[in-house]
Amino acid sequence: MELIEKLEPIIIFTAIIIGLISSNIHLISHYSENLINIFLCLMLLGLFLEIPINNIKDSFKNVKFTTASLIINFLWTPLFGYFLGSLFLNGNVDVLIGFFMLILTPCTDWYLVFTKMAKGDLTLSLSILPINLVLQIILLPVYLLIFFSSGNTIEYAQLLYSLLIVIVIPFTVAQIIKFFFNKDLKEKVTELFSDLEIWFLALAIFCIFASQGDLLFANLDSVITIFIPLIIFFIINVFIDLIVSKKIDFTYPEYVSLTMTTLARNSPLALAIAINSFPGHELISIALVIGPLIELPVLYIVSKFCIWVKNLYTEK
Repeated sequence: MELIEKLEPIIIFTAIIIGLISSNIHLISHYSENLINIFLCLMLLGLFLEIPINNIKDSFKNVKFTTASLIINFLWTPLFGYFLGSLFLNGNVDVLIGFFMLILTPCTDWYLVFTKMAKGDLTLSLSILPINLVLQIILLPVYLLIFFSSGNTIEYAQLLYSLLIVIVIPFTVAQIIKFFFNKDLKEKVTELFSDLEIWFLALAIFCIFASQGDLLFANLDSVITIFIPLIIFFIINVFIDLIVSKKIDFTYPEYVSLTMTTLARNSPLALAIAINSFPGHELISIALVIGPLIELPVLYIVSKFCIWVKNLYTEK
């Protein structure tokens, strides 16, 4: 597995490139969108198998972590995101809305993979997931109304369906395996899915870009437009997470969990929301398609940065 871990960035970049190339093949681009959730489910199944679910309740007792995460995700991030969007995307409302939707929706799936890469607290990271899900469902339409006076409404049925497919099903399957399988078989299944996590992630990334590649190529100017504010968002928040973690006296695993849960954005879910809630506004979707292109390499770099600063922390 050490070789695979070293090749992870190459695997991710290759999935992006092949996905964009394959978007020109009608059969692949037509069906790949339907496969995104399947590969995300398989990726999350491996993560849920590794996490001791009985200990998750203890993570909710970490009031400092929960408070810091929620303040950064749902108070600081919307204000900072709108400021950056208005500064760099003024005059292009659709791209601005897409950028804002990307910024406002904390990730509910692959942030766990990068938390694991950086040796963070997976159980703690998982504990914040249901809170993030509920709050982004509630606050996304509220913030859209506040900042854009938008008359559009979010398609909640599609959102709830996406959450059911991507989160509830793999979580439930993982618990069934843990409960009914004997120890040896459970360990073998867990090890298998753990080894395949990066490949399932790569396949999900491939499908995202294969299904939306034509839209991306048709609006390349939007790539340049949105790149600067998104990079600034990641850079500033990396240092905010580090400063907050030091001030609150987090352990290193807590610092990693805070960083990943406040940096990673929920691009596939936000994309599903945008497609169903804003029909005919392709540029909103474009902003969300561009997100993983920038986000995934950044998260990998940040995971290595976290390990580099590990000596700043004393394990408790």
